[in-house]
Amino acid sequence: MHCPFCFAEDTKVIDSRLNDDGQQVRRRRVCVACAERFTTYETAELTMPRVIKQDGSRQSFYDQKIRDGIARSCEKRSITTDCLDQTLRKIKARVRALGDKEVSSVTLGHFVMEELLHLDHVAYVRFASVYRAFEDISQFGDMIATLSEETRVTSETKE
Repeated sequence: MHCPFCFAEDTKVIDSRLNDDGQQVRRRRVCVACAERFTTYETAELTMPRVIKQDGSRQSFYDQKIRDGIARSCEKRSITTDCLDQTLRKIKARVRALGDKEVSSVTLGHFVMEELLHLDHVAYVRFASVYRAFEDISQFGDMIATLSEETRVTSETKE
């Protein structure tokens, strides 16, 4: 690692710690030549599959686009930024677990909806209304009724 201050090639690691649930390594370094200290971060570079859109076009996987959609769904809800980041990590892990070079936007949308269902029911309905392109109020009612029934059945089985 080159020193960002004097550009010397020899630096020494003085401390290493895991950050971000073990997904990143933070290293404190010191330059042997000028004795300046600085921090570096190391993460695994994993290639995400390309996304096949519904019109058949293909594009790169943009996690910021998914994060923005989740954040819009969770607006004005008591959901922390850390929770949003964790949800995005889970979705990305599921996509990587498929092991494919391409993934359909439909599959990606289902993964997002499944994670939102566990995270927050209101966010789930908001996302689903856009993702499934609801055209009238009855579609909202049907989804809420299904969600209410699933919630009732789940709570009865826990008792």
